[in-house]
Amino acid sequence: MRQDSRLPRVLHALLHLERLQAPATSELIAQMLGTNSSVVRRTMGGLRQAGIVVSVKGHGGGWSLAKPLTEISLLEIYQALGAPTLFAIGIDDEQTTCLLARAANDATANALAKARQHFESHLKTVSVAEMAANFEPGMIEHTKSD
Repeated sequence: MRQDSRLPRVLHALLHLERLQAPATSELIAQMLGTNSSVVRRTMGGLRQAGIVVSVKGHGGGWSLAKPLTEISLLEIYQALGAPTLFAIGIDDEQTTCLLARAANDATANALAKARQHFESHLKTVSVAEMAANFEPGMIEHTKSD
């Protein structure tokens, strides 16, 4: 199963948006993330619907933050991305009549639900700004060495 890297990629883009003086085009964001602009537009569209970013069309337009990073939780980003599946693990045949298979499915489904609840609870407590603050000292050093 292919990994879904949209969450860290979107976080990366939002951190760049905060530092830019003007809106960023889909092409610029695509260049930052090593992807193409249509993927950026599709992904950012979900963030726009969630009120995380805004877009302006035309010359000088592009994507900007709709609110400060301190007001955006990691959970909001995750949900705006459609709450991607966390694990490749899943239950077996849902229609099984075997009681042992049902017990195995129930145990697996319950464990996955608890893992998802724990993951989402953690994301809810962290703002994008708090996440970025952990890397500020390294960013300053990185900028000095360039």
